[in-house]
Amino acid sequence: MSEAGSDKEVENTEAPLQTGDGIPKAEGEGSQTLAACDEKAGDETLELMEEVLRKENLMQAFERVKSNKGAPGVDGMTVKELMSYCKENWEKIKGQLLSETYEPRPVKRVEIPKPDGKGTRMLGIPVVLDRMIQQAIQQVLTPIYDPTFSENSHGFRPGRSAHDAIRKAQEYVNEGYTWVVDIDLEKFFDRVNHDVLMSRIARRVKDKRLLRLIRRYLQAGMMEGGVVSAREEGTPQGGPLSPLLSNILLDELDKELETRGHRFARYADDCNIYVKSEAAGQRVMTTLTEFLEKRLRLKVNREKSAVGRPWERKFLGYSFTDEEKPRTRISPKSLERFEKKLKPIWKRGRGQSLKTTIQELNQIIVGWVSYYRLSELIWPLKKFDSWIRRRIRWIIWRHWKTPKTRMKELLKRGVPRHVAGPCAYGNAGPWKSARLPGMNMAFPNKTLQQWGLKSLLHEHRRFACSM
Repeated sequence: MSEAGSDKEVENTEAPLQTGDGIPKAEGEGSQTLAACDEKAGDETLELMEEVLRKENLMQAFERVKSNKGAPGVDGMTVKELMSYCKENWEKIKGQLLSETYEPRPVKRVEIPKPDGKGTRMLGIPVVLDRMIQQAIQQVLTPIYDPTFSENSHGFRPGRSAHDAIRKAQEYVNEGYTWVVDIDLEKFFDRVNHDVLMSRIARRVKDKRLLRLIRRYLQAGMMEGGVVSAREEGTPQGGPLSPLLSNILLDELDKELETRGHRFARYADDCNIYVKSEAAGQRVMTTLTEFLEKRLRLKVNREKSAVGRPWERKFLGYSFTDEEKPRTRISPKSLERFEKKLKPIWKRGRGQSLKTTIQELNQIIVGWVSYYRLSELIWPLKKFDSWIRRRIRWIIWRHWKTPKTRMKELLKRGVPRHVAGPCAYGNAGPWKSARLPGMNMAFPNKTLQQWGLKSLLHEHRRFACSM
């Protein structure tokens, strides 16, 4: 359907039908492609539990959990202790899994600040044993589901990344689709409806033992302060299975968008649809909001969702320039978050060695530039490089403590007395003094580079050359 036309009406869907054993039946709606895939799955998924518990699959899951490390769950067991525990208890655990008597432990509630600093994001940390079992399930279900997922879905999938989503978005914008429908799902991972999700899984997975186990993981209680509370909705981030489950549910959104002929890019619950006019964008926003809330029982955050220009919105930390051929750039909010991320390092830097401070900086710089290496606008990197070098000089100036020490150190580094004096004995303060000629002469950029301080601009060029 062209964007000039109206989006098709969305039907109201009743709650999923339940079988006698509490497992939702697959609902009738869905594309012919999905129906064919589900029919083809048939008997092939009747004995998936045996595949989950296959020794090779479990060992692979264990190695993955081990490599991810992570904090202990509510039982306090560490990843290092998991193997010895399994050697002693696995036959009993396996029997419980096959007889459907296994009960997952409650997950530990952990709240972390959101990147924008507004509110917190809730994580549910399973015990290490449940992390291994979830990982084993994920490894069996991914080959079943992933080949049928949309080409426009990029999150939590093998061989795909956020960079693929950004490249796809840029492709659409350069094709002239210069309006974006930016849909924000309110607390997506906390609001997933279990019945709706299980009905989608049951379309393809026919092993009822596995279906019941997945539901038990969804309903595992949440522990906070020693108190366990029941969970009736949501698939909290923190478990290996949650990302795949989110893609299974949101694949229906992808298929709906493809049916309507829309150009879009989705990474987990971040979805941007690109259209050619504001009017078309408003129509898409209205009909998709209805689809998400009625069909998938998800809540659209109307305050954060909007129809706008790509250079006015952000997508996965990136934005675009307002040019005839838009270029990728780091969004202003991402730049603000980067500055805030470095603040604890400057605070610690006053009481630790400069070598340690530079090591901490380098770790953040390399990771940050690696993610934002697609940015085609590099002046913010130059600006941050200059700011970081000034901060290093600020730390050095503070380390010297007294005017007498500052004068002595500056002279030792070849700074002329008439230049060193105003820097050592002036009343400009640490931050202003850090940019005076005396500090720049004593610690030129070349010296900071020799000490190992990495440059955002140089790292960006290095990553760009490797792409």
